[in-house]
Parts: sequence; structure tokens; C-alpha cells
Amino acid sequence: MTMSELKPLVSVIVPVYNSHRYLRYCIDSIVQQSYSRLQILLVDDGSTDSSPRICDEYAAHDERIRVIHQVNSGIAGAQNTGLDAAEGDYIAFCDNDDIMHRNNIEILLHALEIAGADMSKGRWKQIGVSSLSATARCSAHQSVENPNLSVITDSLHAYQTVFCKSLRLLGGSRVEARYFNEANWCRLYKKEIWDGLRFVTGHYAQDIRMAGPLYARMSRVVDVDKILYYWLQEPESVTHSKRDFSFWHDNVTAAIANYRFTLSMGLVPYRNYFGMVSSMKDERTGMAGKATEDPFIRAQIEDDAADVSALTRELGIFHRCLCNMLVALRRLENKFYDSHVHSLN
Repeated sequence: MTMSELKPLVSVIVPVYNSHRYLRYCIDSIVQQSYSRLQILLVDDGSTDSSPRICDEYAAHDERIRVIHQVNSGIAGAQNTGLDAAEGDYIAFCDNDDIMHRNNIEILLHALEIAGADMSKGRWKQIGVSSLSATARCSAHQSVENPNLSVITDSLHAYQTVFCKSLRLLGGSRVEARYFNEANWCRLYKKEIWDGLRFVTGHYAQDIRMAGPLYARMSRVVDVDKILYYWLQEPESVTHSKRDFSFWHDNVTAAIANYRFTLSMGLVPYRNYFGMVSSMKDERTGMAGKATEDPFIRAQIEDDAADVSALTRELGIFHRCLCNMLVALRRLENKFYDSHVHSLN
């Protein structure tokens, strides 16, 4: 057995759907990782562009790559396919239009092992399409060295409480290390964390539904204070463009599911309080015209509003007031985010 084969195998799961414009940047960033013992799972989720051909082309030249072609089932279905096929000791995810820094896996694996953690997480940076090539070049050649590490032992509580950017800035690096979101990228997981857990298919907000149950399983998480991932702000992505009733309704119900889970764990779901009331507001605003025309949509919005109202009343007056203050603060931050980050080009 060679020295390389003695190293742990890391499975990198990439759900692929109609991303031919950016897919090569993504795959290149993975195959060029400084940690080389990888299983790279490209899950083609019924793409109708040239993405399947691009995936097959890379697989023909790199034996670490396995391409799985399947009928379109959404990102949750593609991620589940990757999890079912993963053979590694550790699991990483990458979106098909994003870029991993060349040291991503190496640093996250080292941090996870020395901390004895269930998951390691790094920092990321939003980029526009115009800076994609330059970012790819820099991330492929510049090394990340000597990152500071922080261990978190209450990840579900941290996820629900540390989410306002302004408060994280005021709290400094110690508070920033406690920031968790619902993204699965720029993370490295022990494979066993996913035993018996799979994403719920048929939803846009599959990551929100998974966050609570996933973080509740983790006894130790280690944070790495270096940028290891570049998140493309692509105007045509679902996150930035999908704005129909099913999208808003799914965001409301996902936040409700995570809210209920967190309450069942004896914690106050501050983040999902914001998610519920904000998505409910967006659903009402975005669907105002449709609700007037369509009795089904009107009835569903009323049902969603009743569920949200009932759940908020389950909190005591103090926690409800605190939640509402955080909602107001986060909405101000989102206005800045929408005007400065979503407009990247």
C-alpha cells in the first residue's frame, strides 16, 4: 500500500444541472486540490445542455471522477445520489458553479482530525461572473497557511443565534467562528454524520430542512478562519431568480420544520423565527395579485400565516421581543446585501 493510499479518502459530491458555462471552473478547482486522495462524484441531474458531455470528458482523463447520470430530481435528489455513492471516510459538497480553493480539502481535513471534530468549516467569498477567471487562477496557485482554529461544541445553538452580520462584526473573530448557515459547501463532514440522514426531495429549501437535524448530531465542529471557497452570484440561479408561489411557500414550510425541530430540542429558534416571518411576508407580498385570482393560493397563504402565528406565540414575550428585534436588524442587513452582493457581475 502506497503512502497516498494510507491517507483518508474524501468524497466530493457535485450536483450538476445545466451549468456548462461555469462547470469547468468548478471541476478544475476540485481535481487540482492539494489533497489528492479524492473520490469526485459528478451527479448529472438530467441536464439538457452540454454539462453531461463535460462531466464525461473529465472522467475519461481522471480515474478519481465518477459520473452518475440520472433523471432530473432536483438538487436534493442529486445530493442524495452522491451520498449513497460516497465511499470516502469524509464527505464534501461543491455547487456546480462555484470554486474551491486548492487547499480547501487539505486544510479542512487537517483541522477536523486535530480537533477530533464531526465537521470542519471554512470561510467563503461571494464573486461575480466577471471575476470568475481571475478567482480561478488565484485560488489554484495561492496557498493558505497557518489558519486560526476555533472549536464549537453547541453547533445547533450557534446556528440559531449567530446570524446577524453586524453583530458578528461587533463580536469579532470569536463570534464569527460561531456562525453557521444552511450551506453544505465549504464543509467537511465525517461520513457517519450522514448515516440515516438524507435530503427531503421535491423542495427548493432542502438545506434549511436539513440544518437542524444535521447540527444536532454534532458534538464538536472546528472553524477555520480562512477563505476556502468562492460562491458565484449568478443572476439566473434558483437562489437569485426563482420567485413563484412554490418557492415562497417552500421557504416558509422549511423554516417552520426547522423551527419545530429546534423547539423540540429545548432551544429558541431565533434564526428560523426570522426565516418564518420574513418568508411569510415575502409570500404575501410576492403573491398578492395571484392570491386575488387563485383561491387555492389564497387559502394556502392563509394556512401558512396561521401556522406561523401559532408557532410564534409558543415563545414567551421576552424571546418574542428579542426575535423581532433580530428580524428588524437582519432585514436592514438584507437590503445592503441585495444592493451590493446580488448585483455583482
